[in-house]
Amino acid sequence: MTTINLKDIYYWYTQDQLIEVSDEVAEVFKADARYEMRRQLSSQRTIDAKNGSYATAGGVVDPLPQDAPQFVKDYHAYYKTSRGYHSRSLNSNNGWNKTSALSFLNAPILAYSDEIRSAVLLIHGEKAHSRYFSEDAFKKLKGDNKELMIVSGANHTDLYDRTDIIPFDKLESFFKEYLK
Repeated sequence: MTTINLKDIYYWYTQDQLIEVSDEVAEVFKADARYEMRRQLSSQRTIDAKNGSYATAGGVVDPLPQDAPQFVKDYHAYYKTSRGYHSRSLNSNNGWNKTSALSFLNAPILAYSDEIRSAVLLIHGEKAHSRYFSEDAFKKLKGDNKELMIVSGANHTDLYDRTDIIPFDKLESFFKEYLK
């Protein structure tokens, strides 16, 4: 059995509505949601072509709402401050094109990761909202030249510029071992 949130699937649900369904039914819901997302993004791409410009999805929110999730607070602390702001940064300004995700829907990013033969070092912050991605990717990798390193206490953006916690020693030893 799988728990799904109908709010994630149907736009008319404005509050969380969790239900238990069989794994097979959950896959159908996911497929339907992916189809609907592809349909919406394809429609937006047509609108963008007619307009001669791209609609953006918005950058990191500003001002920051008090009830923002922690990862949004982390992004704000990086992209909206002198720590990481740049006038050309998508996250500091208007964000990515709305249709940027279309290629990921059509070609899942981890689809062929089990075919990687090269050495792989995945480094992620312990408190990063995206940590699951490295963990999922690591599970799919094959061979004894793959490593997953979780940096204690770090969030997603800490590993961009916090030189006191970036594991430079690990990077150096990994590269020395595998880039001969």
